[in-house]
Amino acid sequence: MTPVPEVAEEDRLRLGWYSLLARLLGGAPDSDFLASLRALEGDATELGQAVRTLAQVARRSELKEIEREHFDLFIGVGEAELLPYASYYLTGFLHDRPLARLRQDMAELGIARREGVSEPEDHIASLCEMMAGLIGGAFGEPADLATQRRFFDSHIACWAPRFFEDLQASPTARFFMPVGTIGSLFLNIEAQGFEMAA
Repeated sequence: MTPVPEVAEEDRLRLGWYSLLARLLGGAPDSDFLASLRALEGDATELGQAVRTLAQVARRSELKEIEREHFDLFIGVGEAELLPYASYYLTGFLHDRPLARLRQDMAELGIARREGVSEPEDHIASLCEMMAGLIGGAFGEPADLATQRRFFDSHIACWAPRFFEDLQASPTARFFMPVGTIGSLFLNIEAQGFEMAA
């Protein structure tokens, strides 16, 4: 059995937020995940209130409704309402230079594309998953803070805040609106944390 790297409590929390966002944006939830979302309580913080809103919406939503919303927002017939890819947000095109730069950085960091995944690697869910892996040591030893910040600045901070704002503002996002709020708030906390640590 491979030993689990030691990760500080603060980093475990960050890893958890990235993992939650990756799971929420990587596909519509299954019944078990939806049940766990319905059980969330949140707290008095702004981020905690967004979690509470997500839990409330999850309690009022059926799986089929969420699946339809996910399809309309991120997949669509012809074109989705939102295209959650770094290349699209940064250049207006899919499979463009930001994806090539990401693939180069992935190779340098020892991050391999998961087998059976058809989405380009610059999908927001994949990037959140990669950040969680860098923090938690999924690709070897946990990455140092400087490496995490470089990845965050290069592949997330340069476009994802706009994506989360668009998700919050979407007229069709009911279940996913609080996901946009959580993403916006968390990325702002991350950016501030990296600045303070510099």
